Amino acid sequence: MLKRLNPGGLTPFAATAVTSHPLTVLLLAGIIFYLAWLPTQAGSQFLQFSINGVVIGAIYALMAMGFTLVYGTVWFFDLSYGAMATVGGYSVFYFTSRQVQTIGRGEINNLPLNIIMGVLLAFVLGWALYTWLLPILRNRLNRHISLGLCALLATAFGVYILFTLENPSHLHTFLSPAIGVIVAVAAAWAVYRLVPIGKTGSIMRRFVVLSGAAGTIALGVFCATLVAGESGSILYLSWAMGALLAGSAGLAIYRGIYFYLRRQARSPLVMLVGSLGLLLSITAFISIIFSPDGRPLAEPFGAVPWSFGGAFIKPFQVFIIGVVLAVFFGLVLLMNRTSFGKAARAIGDDEEVARIVGINTSVIIAIIFFIGAAISALGGILLGEDIGLRPQMGLLLLLKGWIASVVGGIGNIHGALLGGFVLGMVENYGVWYVPAQWKDAIAFVLLILFLSFWPKGILPRT
Repeated sequence: MLKRLNPGGLTPFAATAVTSHPLTVLLLAGIIFYLAWLPTQAGSQFLQFSINGVVIGAIYALMAMGFTLVYGTVWFFDLSYGAMATVGGYSVFYFTSRQVQTIGRGEINNLPLNIIMGVLLAFVLGWALYTWLLPILRNRLNRHISLGLCALLATAFGVYILFTLENPSHLHTFLSPAIGVIVAVAAAWAVYRLVPIGKTGSIMRRFVVLSGAAGTIALGVFCATLVAGESGSILYLSWAMGALLAGSAGLAIYRGIYFYLRRQARSPLVMLVGSLGLLLSITAFISIIFSPDGRPLAEPFGAVPWSFGGAFIKPFQVFIIGVVLAVFFGLVLLMNRTSFGKAARAIGDDEEVARIVGINTSVIIAIIFFIGAAISALGGILLGEDIGLRPQMGLLLLLKGWIASVVGGIGNIHGALLGGFVLGMVENYGVWYVPAQWKDAIAFVLLILFLSFWPKGILPRT
């Protein structure tokens, strides 16, 4: 939540900086002077550096928001979060390898890897069915029949995913039925929420229900047909698959490892070491499958840059900024306007009390890990589309997301967004007179300054 201005007109951040650390006045004055002086040296260069800072800052903000979401709920530093960015990026490369130069390796298709991913998604669907569908079926069917039905659905979904992964060049064809179902269900839910069916007469109610059902089915069929006939949609469908795979991996890691570590070890150090092992293992696994060399992704839309004021920006980079803002507003609405968000915030405040009052903490945290991992994957995908992929990119993105969270205010979604843009701008303005390789050093200097003078960040969690 944004902090209110105090009666003196300064934010708590500014007031604390001035009253508690008088020496920082000189630092702040120097920064202001430096930023005012830079445009006088080269206006077009300053504009280009500003654009670069906003674009990379958007990626940092995205990583910071996902990290803040997870950290603010379970309060431990999950290093495997960074690996999910790599999983997302390389998932896209896996699906689109036929569309890019793969340095003599041709199209990548690995049956054992496909089986692993199919089992992973089947596990996640099975967990979801066991959590939500099984309690409903218990009242109507025998428990063993209910479990068998859930297992059958999860297995069928896993097989469906396996066939989809085995034919990456026909991804649009295999996923079109799923997209049609998703669109139809979403449209049916919207009709149910928006149309006051219960206030109409019986005949009118039947007409509305039948018309709505026919309309939603027709919309689903239309969307499925549209996707199936458009091979150019493979790249963008692979984005969704990358986020889904990474989110499923994040949920499986929590349910399969962290859930038991948190119960048995009850030590942040054990959790940190465990997550470090996962980060290194996933990174090594990706290096073995795809080689440690950098990999390009298929070129997305908007690759031809726009020019204005002597600076350049790609339409796709504008799209990146728009995606980050959309994720931010979506998270704000999710955490502040839904019962799920309120439950997640209650767990972050005190998990034991949340459990006592009836919140299913293990389910809420598992979903938080799914969302956080999907956001991390999206960050890796967008960065990979812009500059390419490397197996080690996850660790760097994790650190930059963490620094952005500290700068903005750890545990605060608003602060994560602000911190990401601040970090991106500081990095780019900081390398005006030094090589670009110093960007990482500048980021860590910024981290040290904030930990020393403003450890709660610009917008502390309230």
